[in-house]
This record gives sequence, C-alpha cells and structure tokens, in this order.
Amino acid sequence: MTADRPAPGDRLFATRWVHVFEEDTAEGAVYRPADGNIPLSRRTREQLQIGADGRATLFVAGPDDRLVARPAIWRDQDDADAPESGGAEVRIVNRSPQRLVVRIQAAGTR
Repeated sequence: MTADRPAPGDRLFATRWVHVFEEDTAEGAVYRPADGNIPLSRRTREQLQIGADGRATLFVAGPDDRLVARPAIWRDQDDADAPESGGAEVRIVNRSPQRLVVRIQAAGTR
C-alpha cells in the first residue's frame, strides 16, 4: 500500500458511486456520486461502495435487474499486488470529489 492512501474520513469512503457508462474512456469506467446529477438510463446502473479497510462492494444487476451486492477489494493504481480476495478487484485510476475512474477485474482473472 502506498503512503498517500486516503484517510478513513475521505469522501471516497462516504460516497455511493454510480457507473455513468456513457462517460467511460480508455482510462477506465467512470463513476459519479449517487447524490449528484446522474442521467436516467434504461440499463441498470452498477454502483460501487469503497471501504477504508481495503474492501469494496460492487452492486450489479441481478436476474431481475435489481442490484445485488458482490464483494471486491480495491487499491490505488500504484499499489503493489493485493492478496487474492475471492471477489473482484477495483483499481482506482483517477479520482476527484465528483468523479471516480476505475478498472475492475473480475474474480479469477488476475
């Protein structure tokens, strides 16, 4: 882990992030705060909650399109390899209070 890891009180951890797939770039998937201005979509918008302890939760569309929680771990782009978690890995590429760019690697593909 890097020395500049966010502090536990950081907005990163207090925010439920919503995937705004229309804004995705080659850099990664773009997420915005759920309390922001998220455009309506017919497609279920995945969500992400990041914990200060290195764990994360991905909320993805289930069989009936309702969100289902999936465990994950997260780390900053420059962090060394994290231990296998059994869940997905969320790598933070870029962030600001209003925008989070991540690369998500499914479990078992590392």
